Amino acid sequence: MVKKTVKVQLDGGLEARPVAVLVQVASQFESSVYVEADGRKVNAKSIMGMMTLGLAAGDSVTVEIDGKDENTAFESIEKYLSGK
Repeated sequence: MVKKTVKVQLDGGLEARPVAVLVQVASQFESSVYVEADGRKVNAKSIMGMMTLGLAAGDSVTVEIDGKDENTAFESIEKYLSGK
């Protein structure tokens, strides 16, 4: 399992379109992917779940990934959230 804190560095934070892209990135992998913020943990493959977090640029989140492709999944999600 990979569990690390990542800072959201997307202009405008995670609004509808960026959330949809994040869900697409997470869904490419077999591993389970969860994002936790403010004591709430949601499935990163769920648009509705991710929207409930209301993440803004500069917010820090904990990304937890478990599965056989967890390292590759984390690299992709971290790259996306950091705006690279």
